[in-house]
Amino acid sequence: MESTLPVFELVIVVVSLACGGILKGATGAGAPLLAVPALVAFHDVRFAIVIMTVPNLITNAMQMWQNRQHHLRANFLVPFLLSAAIGVTLGTWALVGLDSRTLSLVVALAVVLYLVLRLTKSNWRLSAPLALRLAAVFGFISGVVQGSAGISAPVSLSFLNAMGLDRQSFMNTTSMLFVTFASVQLPALAFTGVLTPLGFLLSCVALLPMLMGMSFGTFIARKISREVFDRLVMLLLAGLAAKMLWEALIPAG
Repeated sequence: MESTLPVFELVIVVVSLACGGILKGATGAGAPLLAVPALVAFHDVRFAIVIMTVPNLITNAMQMWQNRQHHLRANFLVPFLLSAAIGVTLGTWALVGLDSRTLSLVVALAVVLYLVLRLTKSNWRLSAPLALRLAAVFGFISGVVQGSAGISAPVSLSFLNAMGLDRQSFMNTTSMLFVTFASVQLPALAFTGVLTPLGFLLSCVALLPMLMGMSFGTFIARKISREVFDRLVMLLLAGLAAKMLWEALIPAG
């Protein structure tokens, strides 16, 4: 990671983190879904994942504590979170080994998949026994995608939504998942050399605009309808995905 950032890139980083915080404050989840593509569109995937590590850990730990009485049973959480930890470790290895263009393409495709799932308004539901049998599978896939692209929402949030959880249980489970991701990926990134002392410091500083965004997101949630907010988010994501796909698929020059 470079020792300094141009002013324009610094502004983009701050705005991206604040927007991610707004989404999390308004909906209770999805900060990486908005912040990571925005960061990738103007920098790269490794930078985005490093910057999001500490904010993901702290904000989700806060949310997990707030909803601590609404956790799911251990027979679901243990295989789900353990497999997620294994998956994010493997995904981090992919992050180190793959080139930046391929990683950007993975992020863009993950965003496109999420948009397709949202636009088709899929209302499929999983029974409790089936969700239990699939917990380890979806936990592992979520971890691999999170580790390599920084976005697991198309897999993890779709799976948890399909379980038909109430809001508090959904928020607690997603928070536990992202705390697991960050707790495993933080030392893994440091071990591989992707996370430098400067990167860790920037990630700590990045917590401030994320928290400010969350406060504003909570305010917005009371002022505008969820449908309008969702449309604005999807429009922004579509633009970011288009930019990343163009840069990944069209050679420069």
